[in-house]
Amino acid sequence: MLAGAHNNAQWCDLVCRSHEIPTRFEDDLWVSLRRSPPWYPDAVTLRPGVPEDAVLAGVDVSAGCSVKDSFADLDLEPAGFRVLFEAHWVYRPPRPGRPPARPGGPDGLDWREVTTSEQMQAWIAAHGGGGNLRPTLLDHPLVTFLGAFEGDAVVAGAVTHRSPTVLGVSNVFGVGLEPAQVWPGAVAAIAARHPGEPLVGYEEGESLEAARAAGFAAAGPLRVWVDD
Repeated sequence: MLAGAHNNAQWCDLVCRSHEIPTRFEDDLWVSLRRSPPWYPDAVTLRPGVPEDAVLAGVDVSAGCSVKDSFADLDLEPAGFRVLFEAHWVYRPPRPGRPPARPGGPDGLDWREVTTSEQMQAWIAAHGGGGNLRPTLLDHPLVTFLGAFEGDAVVAGAVTHRSPTVLGVSNVFGVGLEPAQVWPGAVAAIAARHPGEPLVGYEEGESLEAARAAGFAAAGPLRVWVDD
C-alpha cells in the first residue's frame, strides 16, 4: 500500500528528527542515517521490488538494525536478519455524514485532544514511556495526540499524522483495556477531529481484528526485519 508506506515513513522521519537523528528520502526508500530510536526502523521501503542490497546500503547494518519491509517482498535472511513480526496495512475510507463533536468510547471514555505539556506527560506515562515519542511532537502541525481521560489520568490513546493524501493512525493503546474496547472510541475521536479523511495504519493480532471491527480493511502485508 503505497500511501500507507509513505505516510509511515514520514512519521518515522518526524520521530527520528525529534531525536536529532539525520534522515534521507530516496525515490523508493526512507533511511535513518544513524541508528533509529527503539521501536523505529532504520529503513522503510516505499514501493515493491526494492533490491535488498539497495535497502542495506544506506543504513548501519550492525546488530540492532531493523527494516520495515512495507510490501513483504524482501529476503534479508541471507544478510543475517530475521522477521521480528508480520502485520497488515489497514485502510478506512472517508465516511459520509458528520461525526459527533464529542464522541465517547464504548465504556464512556472521554476522548480529548492532548494540548498541554501536563497532558502529554500523562499520555507518555500511560503509554509506558510513549514509544520514544518526544514531547516536542505535540507542537507539530501535522501531528495530533488523542487521549481517553478518567479525570486527569490517561487510560487510552492514539496518534494521527497527516500526509498529502491520507491520515496515519498509530500508537493506539489502552491501560488495562482490550483493543476491542479502545479502537471504536479512538476512531470516533479521530473522525470527529478530521472529518472526511481516509485513515491508514498497520496492525497485527487482536489490534488488527479490532481495527477491522472499527471500519478498517486489511490492505496488504508488511514485515519488520531485525539483525540481532
